Amino acid sequence: MGFPPQLLADDEELVLVLRRHVKVIAWPILLLALILALIGASFLLDQTLVTLVAAGVGLVAALRWVLWPVLVWWNEIYVLTTKRLILRRGVFNRSGHDMPLSRLNEVSFEHSLFERMLGCGTLKVENASDGGPLLLTDIPKVELVQRSLYELADDLRGVRGGPLDESVARNLDEAFGDEYQYRGTRDAAASDTPEDPRRRR
Repeated sequence: MGFPPQLLADDEELVLVLRRHVKVIAWPILLLALILALIGASFLLDQTLVTLVAAGVGLVAALRWVLWPVLVWWNEIYVLTTKRLILRRGVFNRSGHDMPLSRLNEVSFEHSLFERMLGCGTLKVENASDGGPLLLTDIPKVELVQRSLYELADDLRGVRGGPLDESVARNLDEAFGDEYQYRGTRDAAASDTPEDPRRRR
């Protein structure tokens, strides 16, 4: 999951590139399973016309209520850099929103019991403008993302010395894997890990 590096400033680095939690496409996937089951059941009737009608209706339903929601989910990304929070969405017509972290006032989150079990939630981001808070729904590891936003915003304001606390960086790396893009902190953390004696042999 990448983000075009040419869209970043010279002194800006990627931290996270995220999509909404996979629960967003749970119903389309279940619907696809149901469509396939109904088409399979139509073969048991041994009537060609019924099978063709079931396949045609199933194809239309799959395109509208399975493929399209998955495409919308895939093309909506949240990007966190060392300077901005970036939103990009749209399958054919693209739209975007950039929020400088230096203007970030408050970040809060909320999640239901079910969302806590899944590890996601809603992030509420407020900045210095009068446009109102920005609500980001179904954010994976929402508490960790909230803390990371605060860390990066504090760095831009000069409150802290570095862009990400080592423990936060390590948690991001462990929680998100390939979605975590900030190589500088990851490499620094890796260099602090004692070398395995077996590698010297």
